[in-house]
Amino acid sequence: MIAIDWANPLVATPVWSVATIVLYLGAQRLYRRWPRWWLSPLLITPLPLIAAACLLRVSYGDYILGTHWLVALLGPATVAFAVPIYEQRALIRRHWPVLLIGVLAGSVAAIASGWLLASVFHFDAALRESLLPRSMTTPFAMEVSGTIGGIPELTAVFVVVTGVAGAALGDIVIACLPLRSALARGALFGMGAHGAGVARAREVGTEEGAVAGLIMVMVGVVNVLGSALFMHLLRQ
Repeated sequence: MIAIDWANPLVATPVWSVATIVLYLGAQRLYRRWPRWWLSPLLITPLPLIAAACLLRVSYGDYILGTHWLVALLGPATVAFAVPIYEQRALIRRHWPVLLIGVLAGSVAAIASGWLLASVFHFDAALRESLLPRSMTTPFAMEVSGTIGGIPELTAVFVVVTGVAGAALGDIVIACLPLRSALARGALFGMGAHGAGVARAREVGTEEGAVAGLIMVMVGVVNVLGSALFMHLLRQ
C-alpha cells in the first residue's frame, strides 16, 4: 500500500481543495432542489470531509494546509461587504435610527448571551473567547476571535451552528410574530443568522435579502468594536 504524505502541500492542496469545492457545489445543488435547513451546504459539506479525514487519518493541520487559500479569500470577502452598504445607502438614510438601535440591541444580546452560556458551562478562557464572536459573519468573527485570544477555527464552527440554527428558527419566528414589513423580516434574518440568514432572506424576498445583507455587515462592524471593548474592560 502506498503511503500518502498529507503534510506535503503539493499533495494536500489539490486533493482537499478540490474535495471541498466539489462537495460544497454538490450540497448547494441538493439544497436548491430540497430547500430544508438540515440540507444546508454549511451542514452537509463538512460531514463527508470529516469522514474522509478520519478514514485516512488526516489531521486538521494537514487539511487546512491544503485549503488555507480558501480561508485567505475571506479577506477580500470582508472588503466586498462595503458593496451592499453602498447599494442600500438610501435605505440607511431613511431608517438609520431603527437600524442602529436594532443592531446595537442585538449585538449586546449576542455578546452577553455568549458570555453567560460560557460561564454556565464553565468553559475555559480560550473556549469562552472563541464563542463570544459567534453572532457575526465568519470573516469578522475569525478576526475578532484571534484578537481577543480565542481560536479562530473553533469560532468558525460556532458561527456555522449559529447561522444554520438562526435561519431555521427564523421561519418559526416569522410564522409566530406579525412581522409585516420586509425591513423587519430581513433584519430578523440578518441579525440572528448572518450569512445563512441572508441566504434564507433572499429566498423570502428580494428586499428582505437586501436588508438582511445590510444588517449582517452592520452587525459585523459593531461586534468587531463591541467584542474588543468588552474583553478590554473585563481584563482591566
